[in-house]
Amino acid sequence: MEKRRLGTTDMEITPVGFGCWAIGGANWAYGWGSQSDREAIEAIEKAVELGVNWIDTAAVYGLGHAEELVSRALRGLDEKPFVFTKCGLVWDENRSISNNLCAESIRQECEASLQRLGTDRIDLYQIHWPNPDAEIEEAWQEMVRLQEEGLVRHISVSNFNVGQMERAASIASIASLQPPYSMLRRAIETEILPWCEQHDIGVIVYSPMLSGMLTGAMTRERALNLPADDWRRNNKEFQEPRLSANLELVELLRRIGKRRDASPGQVAIAWTLRHPAVTAAIVGGRTAAQVEGTAGAASLTLSEQEIAEIETFLAAMPA
Repeated sequence: MEKRRLGTTDMEITPVGFGCWAIGGANWAYGWGSQSDREAIEAIEKAVELGVNWIDTAAVYGLGHAEELVSRALRGLDEKPFVFTKCGLVWDENRSISNNLCAESIRQECEASLQRLGTDRIDLYQIHWPNPDAEIEEAWQEMVRLQEEGLVRHISVSNFNVGQMERAASIASIASLQPPYSMLRRAIETEILPWCEQHDIGVIVYSPMLSGMLTGAMTRERALNLPADDWRRNNKEFQEPRLSANLELVELLRRIGKRRDASPGQVAIAWTLRHPAVTAAIVGGRTAAQVEGTAGAASLTLSEQEIAEIETFLAAMPA
């Protein structure tokens, strides 16, 4: 795969990376249902085999379990990918999740992630959410200290708006931003992407296939019968009236992909990568087969005509 420099860092990353949200499994607030640990590890191994050189996870995914799976997968790999993780979401003994950006919590979370990941340094450490807003400066100052101490290589943010990034940047440089971005989630195009491009901040987008909706594997029956422990069950994009419109969009992506020997999911990912401010996209995978079905997006460049087809369809979709 080609590689792109992440912002002003020294890291050259592939256009797609492996995302670990789904492999965190069930039994937490944003679980994706039952997940085989063996299949999760095989998925990571397949991604690296195909050339993916970075893994994005978070402490909260599976309440620590996803980080532990990453560690287990890395032990069997000769070529070690970059590992990115996040802080700012913590849980108690009842598995109840809350936001915390105080310096003491940030440090404790970093130390816990290092232990679960089985490493002495995190390549990219990201504040998961800018909540509580009043603690952003305190959190970012602690992130800087972690970097100065060598516990993390680069520091970054996720889900921040421009004003919040400006506040952090006044203390120390931001390596990258991780925002949601897909054909069905375009809010960052107005202010956030232009600001990041102007300030040479890398952008790693998440949910380019909108949590599986645009993969081509989602059907009406499946969407309406998601397991009780799959958080998408309550997502409006998986319910009517949005569901029918989204499935029609998938059929357009399928037609475009058929001309290019690509899946609808690959087309959806490539669409996000077309934006000049976007460095790379996080692509989740629960099995090796799923990874094989999306990795090709890294080398897929949509034509102007194909982009216009998609834009015309999106403009006609219900608000």
